[in-house]
Order: sequence, then C-alpha cells, then structure tokens
Amino acid sequence: MLRFFGALACALALAGAAGAQPVKARTETGVVAGQANDRANVFLNIPYAASPVGPLRWAPPKRAAAWTGERDATQAGPSCPQPMNANGTPNTGGANGPVSEDCLQLNVYAPKGAKAAPVMVWIHGGSHRTGAGWVYDGSSFARDGVVLVSINYRLGALGYLAHPALTRAARGREPVGNYGLMDQVAALEWVKRNIAAFGGDPGNVTVFGESAGGMSTLALLATPRARGLYRKAVVQSGLGWFAPTTLAQKEAEGAKLLAPLGVAPTATAAELRALPAETLAALDGGYGPFPDGRLMPETPTQALAAGRFDDVPLIIGWNSGEDSLMGPGPLRLEQTSNIPPAARLVYREEAAAGDETLARALFTDRVFGGPARWVAAKAADGKPAWLYHFSYIGSRFRPAVTRAGHAAEIQYVFEYWGRRTPMSQVSDEDRAMAALMHACWVAFARSDAPACGSEAWPAYRPAADQLMEFGPAPGVRTGFRKARLDAVQAVALPTLGLPANTPTN
Repeated sequence: MLRFFGALACALALAGAAGAQPVKARTETGVVAGQANDRANVFLNIPYAASPVGPLRWAPPKRAAAWTGERDATQAGPSCPQPMNANGTPNTGGANGPVSEDCLQLNVYAPKGAKAAPVMVWIHGGSHRTGAGWVYDGSSFARDGVVLVSINYRLGALGYLAHPALTRAARGREPVGNYGLMDQVAALEWVKRNIAAFGGDPGNVTVFGESAGGMSTLALLATPRARGLYRKAVVQSGLGWFAPTTLAQKEAEGAKLLAPLGVAPTATAAELRALPAETLAALDGGYGPFPDGRLMPETPTQALAAGRFDDVPLIIGWNSGEDSLMGPGPLRLEQTSNIPPAARLVYREEAAAGDETLARALFTDRVFGGPARWVAAKAADGKPAWLYHFSYIGSRFRPAVTRAGHAAEIQYVFEYWGRRTPMSQVSDEDRAMAALMHACWVAFARSDAPACGSEAWPAYRPAADQLMEFGPAPGVRTGFRKARLDAVQAVALPTLGLPANTPTN
C-alpha cells in the first residue's frame, strides 16, 4: 500500500527543493532544525516518545528526553522494525531504509508563517505490520495552509503482542497489548502540547489514516483516553466491522505465536524482551488494536452500536477494487468455494461473470463498503458524517486496470505522486482528480465540512443514502450498490452480535 511513495521520498524532496533554507522550532524537549522547500517548512525525525527498548519494550510510551543545542531534523528517521529482505528492502510492501526499535518519531510539514493553522495527523497503513510515516510527503497540505504531521508507531509483535508474561509484569491496570495504539495516543498528546510551535492550532486537529491507519483511527474514536486530542476524523478503507475479542483470547494467541521460538507460557517479561527485534518483526500474526479492557474497552463496532463512539465530524469511504488485497489472481479454490447461494441472487451480474468476479465483489463489499456505510449511518445520529467511494483509475493504468485498488486514493488525497511515478505519466485528468480530492480533505480540516468541488457533498443520512463518488465523472450518487450492501450487512451484523437492520430502510 506504500507503492506510490518511494524510498527516501521525503529526503529527496528536501534535497531537490530549489533554495532550501534552514528553519527552526522550539519543542518541549529542545530546538529542532529543519529545512524549507518551496511549499513547506519540513521537520523530520522528531521524537515524540522515549525509545521503546529494554524495559520499555512492550510498555506504555514514556515522554522523550530533552536535548541540548539543536537537533537535526532534515533527514528521515528509521522505520519501526518490520519484515525486511537481506538487502534492506521490504519483503511485504513496507518502508525501505533502516529500521530500529528507536523509531517513535514524527514529521511535520508546516505552512510558512503559519499561525493557528488547522492540523492533520496521518496514521500510515500496512496491516499494522509494515510502513512508516516519513514515506508520505505532506508538502501539498502545507502549501494549502494545513500543518501535516505523519507518525511512526510500533508494528507487528512489537506493537500488538499480548502475552501472559506481559500482563503479569504490568503495573496495576496499566494497558497491555495495544502498544501501537498507545503510541498513536502519545503522538496526539505531543501534537496537542507542541504543534503551536510550528504554527498549528492544537484545538483543530484532524486524525486520518488508510487501511491499518483507518482501523487505528476508528480505534482512537473508541478509546476514551484519546478524546479531546482531535476534533474530527477521516477513515480511508479502514473496515468498520470488528469481531469481539478479549485480552485472554489475545494472550492465548500471543503465547501460540511465540511457542515456535521456544517461549513457554510461563516465561517472564524479561525473557520475552531478550528476543531479537528482527525475529519478532518477522512473526506473522493477527495484529491490530483490540479490547484490552484497559486502554480500549470495546471494539469500535461495539462502541458505535452502543452510542459510546466519540461524536466528531467524520469522513469515511472505500475504493472500488479493495479486492486487490486478495492478490492478482487467479484466486485460490478456498477463496471462491464458500460463496453463499443467496449471494448469486443479489450479485447477478458478478455471478454471471464467474466465481472469481463474484468473490472479489463480495470481499470489497463485506470487508470495506458495507462497514463504511454502516459506520456513516450510525455516526450520522450525532455530528455529521460524509461517505465516499473512490473509483478513479489513473490514466497510466488504463485499460488494463478497471478498479481502484486498495490504497490507490492516497496519492490523490496527498496530491503527491511519489518518485516511482514519472510526471510524464500523470495526465491533466489525474491532476484534476488529485486537486479535487485533496481540496475536500483540506476543506474538512479547515471548516469541519468537505466543502469542495462544483457539486455539494451532502452529509450522509440513511434515508437519503447518498455518497460522493470520486470517479471518472465525480458526483453524488443515491442508493449506491444499495441491494448488495444491504445484503452483506444483513448477513454480517448478526455474526457480531448486532441486529441485522439495514440503515437505509
């Protein structure tokens, strides 16, 4: 999902900026010295928490230590540990470059001369296992008057391992397991305390993310400790239906995950902390925020259904080709063999095209589209929510590509193409879509509503069932895929212990 953003993108953007000038800001821990390019004041690799090593591995983040003099903020910092090839390249679509457990840092792209500017905090995706904040160039946001902050957070087993040993070692009701989510809260707390030094308004923060970052954003909305640290949220392809689980279940999963390494359930926290970081980063598990009963009391789905979800303005949506996560095809037998017979009645066109087409459509609607619409419908009972669907295909991919794959919208939201996309391959139509989508996100950050484009984007109401489609002909759609999304919701909600009501009835 980081394919649009190449290695060292931020550093290259700074190095290539004509007339780059030094800029400084004073944070609570010391002065940072960054550089100004033609669009933004850029500060990279700012610690927002202490290095989570030694006894701080699998512990809540602590405040970063102060330094004397000026800290160089012109080079990207290391990515958090994640699966890497021997040559230093990612083997699962993550971030290039060095990795280190000393990775709890963030990057700031600030408008020149900004005062009380709106702030957006970006949480990267990567299955809670890969990725890094520095990969995303926020200069276009700064150019348009928004302070963009991108963050790192602990990933994989280092970020989301629950284990009986760690629970036993925790102090009192200290949270466990959700270390990556704790990092995100700590980063938002840092922003609240420090962002004014960069010209940002700590009272006007939008938290947003894609995929795992979108899931994290939903988790923050269900985390009481995070309240008051942001004013609104954007969820890009962040799912929305989460099965209930418990700390005990996650501890059992963690013990099973570590068993092949010779770690017994009776092991001590010190024994776990002695394991090499690269060994832990390579472990493939089911990572992500979960209800630990301490930091995060319940899933976002449970919180939303019960009215305990943070009531803030919200944008949420999904892409037309989320099934790119299933692989390029042909699909494996197990991916197509369990299609419910009733689905063939609702998805007649897809069924006629074959089981693979049907399975892909069901995946996109069940995992992304249905949950996004349900979240928008539930959230609409309070502050307004806006629903979108992204179906635009970049000119350089046509006609071979017919649906917008997972993460395809990011380059349009950031209005940044990355070094892997030669500008000669970016058409005027591509630029127009990026200008539109980026403007919607900027308007939301400024005014709490996506006032953008020539057609008004209405807040979502179940009775009206309207969304904005960012496609070849952008515009408002009514009853978009209604029968299909109603059907997947009717099947999915009872499995989560929720009534199978359809929000558009």
